[in-house]
Formats: sequence, structure tokens, C-alpha cells
Amino acid sequence: MGQGIYITSAEPRTGKSVLVLGIMEMLVGQRGRVGFFRPVVLDEKSPDTLTNLIIRRYDLKSPYSMLYGCTYEAVRDMFSRNREEDLLKLIMEKYKALESECDLVVCAGSDFTGPAAILEFDFNARLANNLGCAVLPVVQGHGRDAQQVVNAAQGLLDSLEERKCDLLALAANRVQPALVDAVAGELNRVVPRDILSFVLPEVPILGKPTIGEIAAKLGAERLSGPEESFNREVSNFRVAAMELPHFLERIEEGSLIITPGDRSDIVICSLLVGSSTTYPHISGIILTGGLKPSTQVARLIEGLGDSPVPVLAVSTDTYTTALNVSTIEGVLSFDNTRKIAAALGVVEARVNAMELMGRLSTSCSLRMTPLMFENEIIRRARSDRKHIVLPEGAEERILRAAEILRMRKVVEITLLGNQEEIRQKASALGISIADMNLVDPLNSPRRCAYAEAYYELRRDKGISIQMAFDAMADVSYFGTMMVHFKEADGMVSGAVHTTQHTIRPAFEIIRTRPECSIVSSIFFMCLADHVLVFGDCAVNPDPNPEQLAEIAISSAETARMFGIDPRIAMLSYSTGESGKGAEVEKVRKATKIVRGRRPDLKIEGPIQYDAAVDAGVAKTKLPGSEVAGLATVFIFPDLNTGNNTYKAVQRSANAVAVGPVLQGLNKPVNDLSRGCTVTDIVNTVAITAIQAQSRGAAGGD
Repeated sequence: MGQGIYITSAEPRTGKSVLVLGIMEMLVGQRGRVGFFRPVVLDEKSPDTLTNLIIRRYDLKSPYSMLYGCTYEAVRDMFSRNREEDLLKLIMEKYKALESECDLVVCAGSDFTGPAAILEFDFNARLANNLGCAVLPVVQGHGRDAQQVVNAAQGLLDSLEERKCDLLALAANRVQPALVDAVAGELNRVVPRDILSFVLPEVPILGKPTIGEIAAKLGAERLSGPEESFNREVSNFRVAAMELPHFLERIEEGSLIITPGDRSDIVICSLLVGSSTTYPHISGIILTGGLKPSTQVARLIEGLGDSPVPVLAVSTDTYTTALNVSTIEGVLSFDNTRKIAAALGVVEARVNAMELMGRLSTSCSLRMTPLMFENEIIRRARSDRKHIVLPEGAEERILRAAEILRMRKVVEITLLGNQEEIRQKASALGISIADMNLVDPLNSPRRCAYAEAYYELRRDKGISIQMAFDAMADVSYFGTMMVHFKEADGMVSGAVHTTQHTIRPAFEIIRTRPECSIVSSIFFMCLADHVLVFGDCAVNPDPNPEQLAEIAISSAETARMFGIDPRIAMLSYSTGESGKGAEVEKVRKATKIVRGRRPDLKIEGPIQYDAAVDAGVAKTKLPGSEVAGLATVFIFPDLNTGNNTYKAVQRSANAVAVGPVLQGLNKPVNDLSRGCTVTDIVNTVAITAIQAQSRGAAGGD
């Protein structure tokens, strides 16, 4: 195989952008620096939606001008003058310039929307051959029965083989879910053994446009609505030109209401529907005819600052607006995390990444970027799905993260809290919580059993049975008990609760592993091209030598659990034998304890940070050390030093800090920062799942 993958189709609307995103996600975690290239684009100044998504999601450093070959206008000009060879050379020259800077390049073929659409299939095939790319063709499944999909696939393969293309795999996309297995079985029979085949079902959310996409296509004016509401999908649209009772009968979940701007009754009614718990939630309102609501109604809308219903205005009449809306299809955009999660989820579920990687000859890079690390932990968590409980079930960031985790099938999830409140919050945010377990500790049938168990664990501390029962109303205690009873494999909390609120129940109930006397923490510090482990930066203020040794051993085990070869640097203000003083002696003694307990570990201490990371400094200060200059695990002498250092590195080196990750507990419980992002939550849940996998593999309780 060559150094590139060319993803193309023989017809429009195959949803190949889903494959492009999914393949990029796989490769970024496995194949070093991955580039992205579009042979033909509409605009040489501004990236199209797919290119913008890839650039921003994978933080591509190459300028946009390097990521495409030419514009459709140039294609039309070249074809009109019979200069196809010159066109191919132009695109090849730009592709090779990008390829020289990358380990592998993913090409997204043309979209069959240009002026020479009838020639595009042959053009894409010739281009893939000349670029030296393996081809991954995508077959349209939408609107076809199983035999029609298979026939289209067979015809596409025959055409590509005629053109002597180097075939990597074939994907049938947007297949009716009920036909997926039948299509997959038939493709396995007819597709040559040396060509992989994958069948992806239709995912409704991917084909539905969002309010924001509709607004952009129509050039609509945004009158009101919170920013996040414009990412809500439109399931259908309703033209409101009737009396209110009849209008209300026709509203469905996700309806877009299209009405003349002077129909104040419909506008007010629609806004009320958006806040009602007895009617389906609408996706938005479009006011037509260039008419704006009356001053009184506009004032009413302005006062609904927290209304979840976005309101748009267009100049076209109602009929034309409805016609225009009916032609708009959904796209994958960078700011729509729900669609991205859905797309990645279906690719990860249906495309065998191991088989695909086995067909690629490009050697793996030793580089580990933050995105690679995040992708790897998601992959590992998905490989053996665990059940994680999230006590802060009604918190917006938790709900958004939970939906992403569900869509990507990373873990099974239980959300704690008032069930009706969680459902209403999710519905108002346009978030699907299907297949998630909702539990209210206040009325759970497990509360009494948990209270009795907690009482037995803490009765010697003065806890009464009533106090134990009251404690189980607290989501942190209830969630911890779920983990204790093996009804969940791990817990993640802290988005709105303090660290103490999150981890105190774990100390009391789950407790430390037999070989550990303390619980400690590490941060994964994801730098530009490698990942380091910093500990302890969150839990222990001033560990003694024995505790410091335990932190080092636990941190090394955590590093190894996540694929990092542990080389431990016991940090101090002095290196080697030169320093004196109580703080240096503490580190020196801790290092000696680790060497005695775990002679298999590579460790150096005391050592200064520069000697631990810089090979030149290491050669001067500690020549011959197998850790100095190569350290991957950094143990700080106290919390003050560790916490300040990790934040300094995070901000100064633009590193991604993933954590804190707690270690030493019998079962995994992890704490979030109250300033955490949705991505932080997703990563922490995945890490918790991997810790649970490790406990299971080790036979831990």
C-alpha cells in the first residue's frame, strides 16, 4: 500500500464524510502525523465544512492552501481546454508537498456537486492511482434494498479494478439498519478475500440539519436563542397557517415551525410549547416574509433570555422558505459534538480497525500527541465496556459527555439524581439519554441495603443506622456504594462537587488496596509529541518517605497501565549525592525504599527537573543513568511543588493535563475539576473504565 488512503464514491450523498472522520480518528491514534487532502474544493480562501472539521478537530498545522489541489472552477477550465493531464499534475504536485511532511495522508474525493460531475468517478480513480493511494470506495445504501446495495458495490469494485486501482476496503454506508447483517453477509460472499468490506447503518441524526445549518443556508437572521440551541437537529418542519388547536395537534418532537412573522399567536404559542413539559419539544421557529413580530411580542421574546427555542427571520415567503428548508441536508461540522460522536460511534462499531491497520504498511510513529492519547484511551475503554456511575446526572456538561460516551459505545452509564429533572434538562438541551440508567437515590429500592452495609462499615466510628440511611441520599455516597456492591465498575464525580465530597466516601467505603497505605493521584501531561506522568499533584500535602515511595510505585503502575514505560524521577532541588537538608534526605530515603521493594523499576533520585528531562544536562550531572534525560514519571516531594509545577507546564508548554487520576483504591473512583470541560469528563470516564479493566484482569476485588 502507498502512503495515502483515497476515500471516494461513484455518486453523491453517500455520507463518505462519516468514513473520512472515522478513518482520521483511527489513524491519528496509530500512524504518526496524519495529513488531510481534498483534490478539488469550491473555495480557495475558505475551507468547506468537512475540511474545517478535520483541520480543527485534529489541529492540523499545514496551511489550508496545502490541503487542496485546485478549485472546481480550475477543473472546469482545464476540462474545457482538454488539459486533464495538466490538471492531474497540478493536484499531484500539491499532494506530494503535503505527503512529504506527513506519515500518511487521507484524501476525501470530490463531492459530485461540481460542473463536471459526470466525469468525477473516472477522475477520482485516475487521481488515486497517480497519487499512489489505496482506494476506499463508499457505496450508497440509502433508499436501496439489500440486493441493490450489493449490486452497486459489485459494480463499483468492477469499475475500480478495471482502472487498476489499489483497493484497500469497501464501505456500504447509510444502509437500512434492518438490512445491515444481510448486506454484510452477501458482501463477504462476493467481495474478493483480499478486500475488506464494512457495512454502516443509516444514523438518522447525521442526515438531519441543525437549526444553525438551516440558518446559514437560508441566510437567516438570528433573533433569539442560546448559542447551543442552534446545534439542535430538525426532525421535520411544520408550516403554521391554521388556528392554534389544529396547529398544536400537528407538532412533533424536533419540529421546525415556519410561520409568517406577523402571526403573533403562533409565535407566542410556539415559545410556550418550547418550555412545556406536556408537548413535544420543537427545534426552532422561522419567521417568514421579512416580517418581524410586533413591538410587544418582540419585547416578550427579549424577556425570555433563557428560552431554549431559537427564533430565525427570513425575507422569503412561507412557501418558498418551506421549499428551501426541505432541500437542506445535515452535515458534519466541528461545533456539533453530538453528530461527531454519532459518526465516530457508527464507524468504530462497524469498521474493524485492526484489520484495516493490518492492510497499511506505514510504520507506527513513536510520537504521542494529546489527541493520540485521548484516542487511545477511548479505544481501550471500548474494547471491554465497563459500567460507570455519574452522580451529577442533571449537570449540563455531564449530560453532554454522557451522550458522547453512549454514542461512541465507550461505557455503560448510570446517571444519579431526580429522574424527571434529568429528563427535562436533557430534553431542553436536545440531548438523547436513551439506554442510560437513571437512578434517584432518594427513592431507590437499593437505599436500605446500601445504608445497612455502610452502617456495618462505619458503626465503630459512631455512625447510627439512621445516619447511614440519610447518607445514602447523597449521590456521592450512593454512587460509591454502587461501586462497592459491584453494581458499577467505577465512579466519576466532581463537576459540581468538591474533591472532598467526591473522594471521602471512597476512603470510607472502598478503601485502599492491601499493598497501599494511601490514596494518591497523577496527571497525564500530554505535551506536543509525548506524554508524561506527574504525581502527586492533588491529594497528599506533605508525604513522608514511605508514602512518597508508595506514590512512586503506584504512579509507575498507572503509567504502565496506559502504555507508558515508567522511568521514575524522584524530584528535588538537588541531583545525586551533592545536596543536603531534610527535604533532599526525604527524597533520597524514598528512592531507597522503592529500590528495595521494586528492584524491577527504573528510578533515579534525588534529581532536578532539568536533569530528568534534558539529555545534555543529564550527561553532565548523572552520566550513565538509565533515567536521567529520559524520565517519564515525575514524583514531586510535596503537593505545593507538584500542583504548581503541573499548572506551570500546562500553561507555559500548552500541554493538555488529564486528571487527576486517583490510584491506590480497591476500585476506581476519579475526581473532576469543577472547571472541567466535556472533553475532560469523557477522558476521565474512559480512564476510569481502563482502571476497572486492569482491576478485573489482575483479579482485584
